[in-house]
Amino acid sequence: MKKKPNIVLIFTDNQQASTLACYGNSEVHTPNLDRLASQGIKFNNAYCPNAFCSPCRASVLTGALPSQHGVHSWIDDRNMQQWPAGWHALNGRQTLPKLLQQDGYKTALVGKYHLGEPTTPAEGFDHWVTLEDGHVRSFYRNKIFDNGKVYEQPGHSVDFFTDKAKAFMASQVAEDNPFFLFLPLPAPYGHWPATKEADENRHTRRYADCPMASIPRQAVSKKAVDGFLIHQSGSTADLDFSMLMRAPNDLPTLRNYYSQISMVDDGVGEIMKSLAELGIDEDTLLIFTTDHGLSVGQHGFWGHGGSSFPSNLHQAAHSIPLIVRQAGVVSQGQESDLMVSNMDLFSTILDHAGIVAPGAEVLPSRNLMPVLKGESPANWGDDAVYSEQEETRVIRTPKWALFKRFNGPSNQGIGDELYDVENDPHETVNLSGLPAHIDTETRLATMLADFFETYVCAEADLWKGGVPIQNTVRKSFWQQAWGDDWTPVYEYG
Repeated sequence: MKKKPNIVLIFTDNQQASTLACYGNSEVHTPNLDRLASQGIKFNNAYCPNAFCSPCRASVLTGALPSQHGVHSWIDDRNMQQWPAGWHALNGRQTLPKLLQQDGYKTALVGKYHLGEPTTPAEGFDHWVTLEDGHVRSFYRNKIFDNGKVYEQPGHSVDFFTDKAKAFMASQVAEDNPFFLFLPLPAPYGHWPATKEADENRHTRRYADCPMASIPRQAVSKKAVDGFLIHQSGSTADLDFSMLMRAPNDLPTLRNYYSQISMVDDGVGEIMKSLAELGIDEDTLLIFTTDHGLSVGQHGFWGHGGSSFPSNLHQAAHSIPLIVRQAGVVSQGQESDLMVSNMDLFSTILDHAGIVAPGAEVLPSRNLMPVLKGESPANWGDDAVYSEQEETRVIRTPKWALFKRFNGPSNQGIGDELYDVENDPHETVNLSGLPAHIDTETRLATMLADFFETYVCAEADLWKGGVPIQNTVRKSFWQQAWGDDWTPVYEYG
C-alpha cells in the first residue's frame, strides 16, 4: 500500500505577497522562501477570502466562505472567560484536520489558533501547542498551552513554534505515521504593541538603516478615519485602534515588521532542513502561505481589510503569498498566474491525501493538484477569485476587480468600486458607474451575485439578515439594516 503523503501547512500572520523577495521585494531578506519557490510552484495571483485573521483560518480549515461557516471577523478572545467551556468556533463542522484524522493521519496545530479558547484542542487535532493570545501582543513572553501543560515561554515565538514543529515531525517519523502539521506562526503580524516593543531579534540590525522604499508613505485616508470611528462605536474590542492612524509613516514599526518577516524565513528554512534530515522531503507536501494580506500604508491604510470604512480589499489587504513544494509531485521552479484562494487548500490537500470530503460539491474550495503537477485544472470555470468583508464583496479576474457594497437601509452612501488592474495595478482609478464600463461592471456583478447565491448559508449571510459567530466590526451598521435585536452569536462583553 502506498504511503500517504505528509502535509506541512505553514501559515504566517498578516502578510501581503509583495513582502517577499521572490515576489519582487528588493529590501526584504527571505533567502529560504526564495529557495522554496525555486523548488516548487509560486502562485502570483493568490488571495484570501476575507482580510481578517479568524475568518481566513476558518475558511482554509473548512473550504467554506465566511458566509457559510459564520466567522466574519476576528474572534475577540479578550472575552474568553465568558465563553462556554471548550468553545471553538468550528465545533461540529467538517474540518480538514478531522477528515485527515479519520483517515489515519496524526494531526497537529503548532502556533497561533484564534478560533476559540486555546486551552483545549479543537476537534480533529491530536497534538496541540498554541499561545494564549489570538491578538499577538508580543513576539516574546507568551503563555503557552502545550498538550495539557501551561507555561511561560520567554523566547521569540517563531523560534519556539518552529522547534516544537520539528519535534512533532520527528516523533511521527519515528512511529511511521503520516501526519498533518498546521504551523500558523504568529508573525510578522504588524500591529502594536508587538511591532513597537524594544526587543531586538537577530534581524533587527539588518533593517536599522533600511529606507523602506518598498512601502509607500501616504496621507491617511478618510476611509481609515471612518473605519476607526465605526470601530470605536460598534466593536466589542478594547484595542487601541489609534495605531491605525499613526503606523503607516512610523519607520521603526515598518522596520520591525520586515525583521519579523526574516524571522519567519528562518523558521521556514529550519522546517526545510528538518524534512531533509528526517528523509521525508519527497514524502511531504510543504505549503507556505498566510491568512491574509496587510495594508502597511498603501491607499492610506494600515491594517486589515476591515480597518477602513467601507472595507478595502485592495491588493495590499487581499493578496497573499502561496508557494507549494513536493519533489516528484509538484513541478519545480514554476509560476502560475491562475486566480486562486488559500481557501482552495482544503480541497487540494484532501485530494492529495486521497480523501473525498462529504458535501464537497457545495464548497467553493477548488482542487489545485492538477496545477501543482503542471496540468490544466479540470472544471475550473471562470478564472476568478471571490472574497467578502462584511458589507463588501469582491470578485477579481486577471483584468478586473469589483468591490460590491451592501445596498440596504444602512448603506450610508458607500459606493461600488471597479478597477482595471491590468492597466491600473495599484487600483487608484475607480471606474464604477462610468458608461464605458457598464457592461463589464454588470457582468462582474452578476458573476459575484451568482457565486454567493450558490454558496452562502442563510444563517450566516449578513446581506440577508444572518449573523456572524461571536464578533463583528460593523454592529451599528447591521443593526441599522436589520434592527436593534440583530446581534452576533456568542457575543459577550
